[in-house]
Amino acid sequence: MTSLVKVMLTLAIFFASTFVVLKSTGLVTVSKVEAWFEMAKSVDAIYVCVVIVLLLFADLFIAIPTLTVMLLAGFFLGPLVGSISAVIGLILAGGCGYGLSRRYGHFLLNFLVNDQQKRADTVNMFQQHGAVVILLSRATPILPEVSACMAGMTKMPFMKFCILWLVSTVPYAVIACYAGSISSVEDPKPAIFTAIGLTALFWSGWFVFSKVTKAKRQLLT
Repeated sequence: MTSLVKVMLTLAIFFASTFVVLKSTGLVTVSKVEAWFEMAKSVDAIYVCVVIVLLLFADLFIAIPTLTVMLLAGFFLGPLVGSISAVIGLILAGGCGYGLSRRYGHFLLNFLVNDQQKRADTVNMFQQHGAVVILLSRATPILPEVSACMAGMTKMPFMKFCILWLVSTVPYAVIACYAGSISSVEDPKPAIFTAIGLTALFWSGWFVFSKVTKAKRQLLT
């Protein structure tokens, strides 16, 4: 378990560092994202779709406020087109993270975990609990990208990853985009309440998972 936490924490620190860099430099901010949407919409709505897809895909490499982007997607494009654009972007990010990590992730794993047995234990541990990690990864920023990379690194079957990623991503994107579509500058409450509700829902899932896992360990001992 310690080795697994070490690898996941290293990935999390990498993704978090990109957020710190962006925040300190001001290259990507919520106000700038909204301005990009406004400019794109003034030309053609299709460009807003492209911006959304690119931003959510870029979240794999630089920390982007994905929930905010999805709320804005719903606001500018409506629930249907906004959801489709958001899901495409998230699928591309997840698939790319999985693919890159499956191909090159062993270099990081070997570097962080020197002992062969511990590496095997790390892989086995994620294979046992990885499905839950992916399903509940939207509880916090950065964790979705980390879970996608861990799935590839530990050679989770691609179809299994795809199903888990879609189950985690599609409802989340649809709810967020719908909330954004019924929100406005004068009445942002649907977006605010949705953001709070989604976070609370996923954290509740983690709480239940931790309790069940703890109970199983006690039964085994």
